[in-house]
Amino acid sequence: MKKQLSIILCICTFLFNTGLASAEKLTLMLDWFPNIDHLPIYVAKEKGLFAEKGLELEIITPAETADGLKLAASGNVDIAVSYEPQTIIAAAAGVEVKVVGRLVAHPLTTLLFLKDKGISSPKDLEGKKIGYTVPGLMDIMLKAFMSINGVENYEAVNVGFTIVPALVSGSVDAVMGPFKTYETVTMAHQNIEADYFELEKWGIPDYEELIFVTGEKTLHQKEEAIKGFVQAVEAATTYMRQHPREALDIYLKALPEADVRVESDAFTLTLPFYAAPGGSDAASWQDFADFSLQHGLIKQPVRAADLIHNW
Repeated sequence: MKKQLSIILCICTFLFNTGLASAEKLTLMLDWFPNIDHLPIYVAKEKGLFAEKGLELEIITPAETADGLKLAASGNVDIAVSYEPQTIIAAAAGVEVKVVGRLVAHPLTTLLFLKDKGISSPKDLEGKKIGYTVPGLMDIMLKAFMSINGVENYEAVNVGFTIVPALVSGSVDAVMGPFKTYETVTMAHQNIEADYFELEKWGIPDYEELIFVTGEKTLHQKEEAIKGFVQAVEAATTYMRQHPREALDIYLKALPEADVRVESDAFTLTLPFYAAPGGSDAASWQDFADFSLQHGLIKQPVRAADLIHNW
């Protein structure tokens, strides 16, 4: 009997370890520190949706705000959370990258400032010092925004992750890059009154705020795994829409260090913007690529359909 039990235990251990070994590992680099924008990713992980696809996902926070796309394109991470404008700018510069999925379907980015700064139109930014968050993206978006709105004289400063300290200290007068659904909430909970310009209301076309990108070589080598990742995130997003309270609780349990009040309020604002299942629209992307060429965000034309991988 003991011998039989020992054999059974050995078989079970072998099968368990074989199951672990068979899980394909993927690395995902976020665009920012973990926050409510990434909720579907954490829901998919905590509910075992990646595991159901035979995947083991490692989530990485970037050291610098512009790291993700570059590391995905070079194959140093498998997938990165990026932005539609950043992807178009990179493609125009010859970076080989593919869009494989969507996370947030419309712009959240603002040009943010303190409410008591006397800023009511973009022209009030003339001669000001303006911060930006993601080098190679938000400084370029800032340039386009200022040009479209007739602001000729300003100084651009990279503030990276330090949005609120830069504004409160007065080292900058405004910042390009904060989200209207997150930083505004963070500031409100610190009793700081903020105001902002929504880019799409001041000349910047609609675009997909957060997307998933990968390198062309990685996509070729791990296409089925990446497809499984996208399907798991889409399933988590569907679950989130059907069970928003439960999804938020899963996210907060996965990130116990998160500020519950801030994340909960930000989730309410972000919920309408999460992308529905389905791929990116090539025609809409082409409109933004053409706008980018026209206004100097890029120097070479980009064929948007070549960037988007259709499953």
